[in-house]
Amino acid sequence: MLITNKQVSYVKTTLFILALLPFIRLVTFVFLDKLGANPVEFITRNTGDWTLYFLCFTLAVTPLRKLLHMPWLLRCRRMLGLYAFFYASLHFTTFLWFDHFFDVEEMWKDVIKRPFITVGFIAFVLLIPLALTSTNGMIKRLGGKRWQLLHKLVYVIAPLGVLHYFWMKSGKHDFSQPVLFGLIVAGMLMLRLWWRWFGRDPVVVTGA
Repeated sequence: MLITNKQVSYVKTTLFILALLPFIRLVTFVFLDKLGANPVEFITRNTGDWTLYFLCFTLAVTPLRKLLHMPWLLRCRRMLGLYAFFYASLHFTTFLWFDHFFDVEEMWKDVIKRPFITVGFIAFVLLIPLALTSTNGMIKRLGGKRWQLLHKLVYVIAPLGVLHYFWMKSGKHDFSQPVLFGLIVAGMLMLRLWWRWFGRDPVVVTGA
């Protein structure tokens, strides 16, 4: 499916606005005092969920592009990845600010002591170089092959994010959402392995 550059611009603008809505909603809830009995938990959970959503959206671009024959989707992937970093940054800032009041030493103790925070922190740190090298200038500076190799870190970041979420939910014995995220990420990674090993798209059954 081919669309014009103008249509792609419209799609990207729409995606940009839609991706910003969770943040606008969160800010609105803050001003209206609608964060519930535990505002910090609400913000932490909300920003963490949207980080995972956008990681999944980013990973979904390549499978959708190939299965639906929509090459222009690649032009939306960078923005989705940057939104994943944006919400991850809000998630980490909430942890550093409200949980530790910018006490870096106490934060490090928490990162080292609690495994679910450790893997979440590692995932966030790995996201930083991806965000910093998301510009066309950095692609040229690194070279296409090195840039692509660096950005394959998302295949590590997404599972770490799911593991972080799983361990966090395990304390409440609530596994339904982490398992769903895990299945989605695993499915998209398995598709990539299929294409790498067999060099062709899986069979897709479509209606007449």
